[in-house]
Amino acid sequence: MKTYKPEGRIISTEENKKYLSGACYLREAYHGGTILEGRVVRCDAEHNLHVDLGCMKGVIPRNEGALGIEDGSVRDIALISRVNKPVVFVITGFESDENGETYAVLSRRKVQEECMNEYVSTLTAGDIIPATVTHMEGFGVFCDIGCGISALMPIDSISVSRIPHPGARFSAGNRIFAAVKSVDENGRITLTHKELLGTWEQNAACLQVGETVPGIVRSVEKYGIFVELAPNLAGLAEFSGGVEAGSHASVYIKSIIPSKMKVKLIIVDSFNADYPAEPLKYFIDSGHIDRWVYSPEESDKLIETVFED
Repeated sequence: MKTYKPEGRIISTEENKKYLSGACYLREAYHGGTILEGRVVRCDAEHNLHVDLGCMKGVIPRNEGALGIEDGSVRDIALISRVNKPVVFVITGFESDENGETYAVLSRRKVQEECMNEYVSTLTAGDIIPATVTHMEGFGVFCDIGCGISALMPIDSISVSRIPHPGARFSAGNRIFAAVKSVDENGRITLTHKELLGTWEQNAACLQVGETVPGIVRSVEKYGIFVELAPNLAGLAEFSGGVEAGSHASVYIKSIIPSKMKVKLIIVDSFNADYPAEPLKYFIDSGHIDRWVYSPEESDKLIETVFED
């Protein structure tokens, strides 16, 4: 059974490297319709993509560069932006250039079309899938969910803890998990992420009253300061002058109150630092979920996500 992974995940596999190691293997891949991956080394003036196949040159004609290029629904920036990045493709034939040198003719569009028909079109709300962050905007993050096919994750779906920009949580190229939030009538998929990062109780269980732990200041209000302790858990500290949103902090855990979903904190210190982001901890990374409840049973407030097609 074929699997359709985000681009960049098969280029270093032994099977892919074998096929790129000799012309005989490339011809074998051609006859078998094998999906391969290689790095784009150039986009020429006609927007054909030139791919490094190791033993041979490869060319993806412009119209074969991505779904939607031929009918104009996708702009050519989708091709230009692939330079120096891996792309998936199948070999559709072999030709000779003006110097008599053989090169492979490739199609990325055919792989994306197959991925849409065999994989993406089968996804339903609540399915948990691998994804790769491709680029970010203020309103959300775009992810490759398979063979370069893009889906949007709105910023409010990234984590329970609010962030000013997706760049506060992700970097381009991050390999993540996501859940399908919805599928519209045109088959476009919207993603969500926060449901995989644990409930209030699961995150609070990692803390103990009396500990002093690291955090990130997310907002400063007149009534208190919200400090992120984990992507899905924030605590509230009393207002203190000189503390700024985005700064790092060391915080003392004063109390944990499940019935009110509150973690009360005291800020010991706050400071600016350029620490690398902690690896995301996933409590769910496969399968399917129909309903996710963030709030504890004893809480009067119900926070949940219901996945409906």
